[in-house]
Amino acid sequence: MTTPITVTRTTFALDCPDAVALAEFYAGLLGWDVSRDPEDDRWVEAHPTQDARGSYFLAFQQVDNYRAPEWPEGAVPQQAHLDFYVPDLETAAAAAVACGARRHEVQPSESGSFIVFADPAGHLFCLCRASNLDA
Repeated sequence: MTTPITVTRTTFALDCPDAVALAEFYAGLLGWDVSRDPEDDRWVEAHPTQDARGSYFLAFQQVDNYRAPEWPEGAVPQQAHLDFYVPDLETAAAAAVACGARRHEVQPSESGSFIVFADPAGHLFCLCRASNLDA
């Protein structure tokens, strides 16, 4: 067995057509802060607020000719998605829509334990009902 790497921070980066706009969407959705270089808007980050700052954050990389994933079937497959566990699914769903998310037409959860959304750039994310195991 090999020795695991030491990680000082974890980033999940999403390609998108407008890095600033998508960072602002997720910062608004999650109550996080936007961090960006005023000289370069092609890489923008969203971090938990100072009180909850940890070793993880989201990054948004602006790419030319961006094409949104087509889910559940399509020429541009979903390659990753985000899951956010929340204590009140309907309240969080309303907040997501208010921030600019679109509730996806395909909802595979038979139990209603999660809702699939698309962010303004078309990336999928799920709001999931938190369980006692998430606390």
